[in-house]
Amino acid sequence: MHTHSLDAKQGCADSYLFGPRQAWFAFAMTIALMMFDYVDRQVIVSLFPHMKQDWGLSDKQLGALVSMVSITVAIGALPIALLADRTNRVKSIAVMATIWSLSTISCMFTRNYGQLLAARALIGMGEAGYGSAGAALIATHFPTRMRSALMGGFFAAASVGSVLGVMLGGLIAQHWGWQAAFGVVGFPGLLLALLYLKVRDYPTVALTPRLERATRSTFSAAQAIGKALIRSRTMLWVCVGSAAQLIVVSAVWSWLPSFLNREYGIAPDQAAIKAGLVVLCGAIGSVVWGAVVDRAGRRHPRAKLYAMALLCAASLLTVAVAFGGPRLGLAMSQQVQFALIALGGFLMTCTIGPSPAIVMDVIHPGIRATGASVLALFSNLFGLAVGPFVAGVLSDAWGLSTALTAVPAIGLLAVLAFGLAGRTYDADMRRADEPIDEPTSTPVAGEPTAPA
Repeated sequence: MHTHSLDAKQGCADSYLFGPRQAWFAFAMTIALMMFDYVDRQVIVSLFPHMKQDWGLSDKQLGALVSMVSITVAIGALPIALLADRTNRVKSIAVMATIWSLSTISCMFTRNYGQLLAARALIGMGEAGYGSAGAALIATHFPTRMRSALMGGFFAAASVGSVLGVMLGGLIAQHWGWQAAFGVVGFPGLLLALLYLKVRDYPTVALTPRLERATRSTFSAAQAIGKALIRSRTMLWVCVGSAAQLIVVSAVWSWLPSFLNREYGIAPDQAAIKAGLVVLCGAIGSVVWGAVVDRAGRRHPRAKLYAMALLCAASLLTVAVAFGGPRLGLAMSQQVQFALIALGGFLMTCTIGPSPAIVMDVIHPGIRATGASVLALFSNLFGLAVGPFVAGVLSDAWGLSTALTAVPAIGLLAVLAFGLAGRTYDADMRRADEPIDEPTSTPVAGEPTAPA
């Protein structure tokens, strides 16, 4: 395996790997791609009213169009992250962006539900591994002390992309038809994929023999991941808590335009704009709460997990009251209800930045992208894929307003999981600094190093 040597300064966890200029360029390009990743992923939710009218789809079918992307992301995340970790992160990301952009453009040519579902599945396969590889690239370029805030910014780009996707979808559909929206939003990703090749990759990290064997195939990696989850209870509970919270986030983001259209009687394009404002609150929240969680853990690192648990509890109460208050007899105007929904949107993204940062803290530096892919698998398969579909099923049975009132209860699992993670975080973080295998390995927590 090809490896590179890094000097002591580059290997220091409190320094930039190649300097601030290279780090911030990598950060800017990575968050730009993340933004268009989610533009392509979320543009469809503002098109639901048009698709329901033109194709007569049920809410379950509409929810499946969102969930399908997350399912294929989860399926492809591990093998693609393994490839990226052991080869070239930058080229891998450029290829991913090209695939998901072309797949998004192909959606405008579909003529029935089955074709559109298949095209959405291809988008997910292109996006699989991107969040993991991008997070690993950012984490390695920057000092450790900046990770939670930077991860918050990185994943806030997903929120900004969702805002743009929802808003652009509604506006484009209003003027040129809903299928044209896919073509318009798909092209920028192709240009960014080409420009991304200017980003400087970090050297591949030498692994111990055990880690080398564990990352040779998806099956061996899956076995190693199972052992890693047993070894690091923090990683396990963070994966569970993050997935549970994302069920709430994805359900609200996917169905809010339809809720505003059905409950308030707002035209689809205007409903998309109002829903986009709520998603924007989430984008701001992910950065704010990332910084708050970082600050909470300055003296006692485990306090970061307890802060996340408290924020999850606050978000589930706010979102449940926002959607369920009128049905429970609480007198509130549409303006007050929308303000509560926006506050819930601000709170419910509280785990988006800190979760990957904490996983990075308890994982070997040579397999950061692979470790992040475990979180991505949980987040997509058990979080983002579940929320839109379950909300759609509940909506068909109970109505959309009742469905959005019930879904936040899943946040209780997030509160419990992050509370449990706080009990093991300190020990797991210390263990990540220790050699994993034979004496020939010299892993250093923080930035990657190679043996002499």
